[in-house]
Amino acid sequence: MNILGIETSCDYGGVVPEIASRDHVRMLLPLIQQVLGEAGIEKPDAIAYTAGPGLVGALMVGGGMANGLGLAWACPVIPVHHMEGHLLAPMLEDDPPEFPFLALLVSGGHTMLIAVRALGDYRLLGTTLDDAVGEAFDKTAKLLGLGYPGGPALAALAENGNDKAFAFPRPMLQKPGFDFSFSGLKTAVMLEVRKAEAAGKLCREDVAASFQRAAVDTLVKRAIKAANSQGLERIVVAGGVGANKLLRKEIAAHFDGRVFYPRMEFCTDNGAMIAIAGALRLAEATPADEIKVRSRWPIASLNVPRPAH
Repeated sequence: MNILGIETSCDYGGVVPEIASRDHVRMLLPLIQQVLGEAGIEKPDAIAYTAGPGLVGALMVGGGMANGLGLAWACPVIPVHHMEGHLLAPMLEDDPPEFPFLALLVSGGHTMLIAVRALGDYRLLGTTLDDAVGEAFDKTAKLLGLGYPGGPALAALAENGNDKAFAFPRPMLQKPGFDFSFSGLKTAVMLEVRKAEAAGKLCREDVAASFQRAAVDTLVKRAIKAANSQGLERIVVAGGVGANKLLRKEIAAHFDGRVFYPRMEFCTDNGAMIAIAGALRLAEATPADEIKVRSRWPIASLNVPRPAH
């Protein structure tokens, strides 16, 4: 079965909503035609689209396109939760994780720890109280004069730096629970950068490396603690920051169980992860009839009611 995945959440900072929506309108149909042509497919058997959370204008474009094509092609459509797409992205690999597992979802818009017992059985263990980790990467990159989005550029710069040059804080590690906070780390980096600039001694590589180490240490220790608390032997790392090489190295080195990731091109927002989530929820597909999108959509609301034991 061939499923077309449409991802238009646009769930990150740095975009102008009106411009983003117009660009989606302009580019989406030609892109779909290109993808189907390259795959040698006249039309898919079903269409999965991101219904939320995200920028509502861009979501409406994707939802409208999915339902319009569904009517034209007489195929069912499946609204998909953006973050469920991320946590299921490793299912695209040859060695996918089995349920249950802990999902560490890290991106420009989200930082979450979710106990995943089965499809539609999600327990949110922790989230960020302020900036998402990807946003902290981007803001630190901006301080260092790097482009946007700055996560990959900062990681590349950090490879030539000393990650012990600055003793940046590891926020929340001494607090109970599994929530995150990156505003204090971001502020500490800003103060050190300003001080170094004033003294004419700014080493951008050292700042990048020290920041990255602090952020990764926080993610790794929090994730492993959460997995152990739930008795979970598998961790899935997904989302744009899931492509960070240091994060992948450190969590694999310190966790006793197995760690799974999507391949690099499936870490950032992509249609393939929406398609695999749609494939797993194919039984819920409906005829194209109504555009259903939500700017806010708690992932726990996807949970299937289960009988009490």
